[in-house]
Amino acid sequence: ELEKMRDNCTELRDLAIIDMLASTGMRIGEMVLLNKADINFNERECVVFGKGDKERIVYFDARTKIHLQNYINSRTDDNTALFVNSRSDGNPALFVTLDAPHDRLKISGVEVRLRTLGRCVNLTKIHPHKFRRTLATMAIDKGMPIEQLQQLLGHKRIDTTLQYAMVKQSNVKQAHRKYIG
Repeated sequence: ELEKMRDNCTELRDLAIIDMLASTGMRIGEMVLLNKADINFNERECVVFGKGDKERIVYFDARTKIHLQNYINSRTDDNTALFVNSRSDGNPALFVTLDAPHDRLKISGVEVRLRTLGRCVNLTKIHPHKFRRTLATMAIDKGMPIEQLQQLLGHKRIDTTLQYAMVKQSNVKQAHRKYIG
């Protein structure tokens, strides 16, 4: 599903959004608050402000790094790209609208865009939270300890994390053979 959506992206921004959501597992509300300055490309990480104004570090993969850099470099609201001695650096927001005046993208804007991209590849139920859930399920399937996943997702209670962990039955069988016999 994710690959189909990626392949159908015509905007660098949309590709960066999909990868950001898919590789960090951050909430959409956390993503729209990010500024360009919050991104540490060397460490492939950024600080997000989660629920209850709690801050935590999230990490992104190499593909996301490339797509983010391509998107930021392509932005037309960033006047420094056009004029060296410009007074304006454009909007500090990481993700902005495609059309001028390039305002910070809102949650609803991301949701609408993802639904549109989903429909292009015949996916009807695409919403930002699905990326978070997919990341959590994948992490559990690959053996990530639940406490680490809890921290990554910014959950206060481990029960919340456990609800995300739709563990595959085949993995339970393998785990039983590995740990019990």
